[in-house]
Amino acid sequence: MSAYIESRLKEGQYGNVSEYFRDLVRRDQEQRQEAMAELRAMIDKAEASGISDLTMDQIRAKARKELGL
Repeated sequence: MSAYIESRLKEGQYGNVSEYFRDLVRRDQEQRQEAMAELRAMIDKAEASGISDLTMDQIRAKARKELGL
């Protein structure tokens, strides 16, 4: 790992190891926020769809059929 980080520094993209790690942390935070926003959107869509009249067995069967299982 150390050699890889050193190669990134030599490319001139980062001035030092701390800059590189700060960038990694920032990107990780952004990805997590995007994933949480996507999950929230899926939950909102599910809640907005209302309550199904289907039983759990019917829902499972429908899902299996749609997935080709």
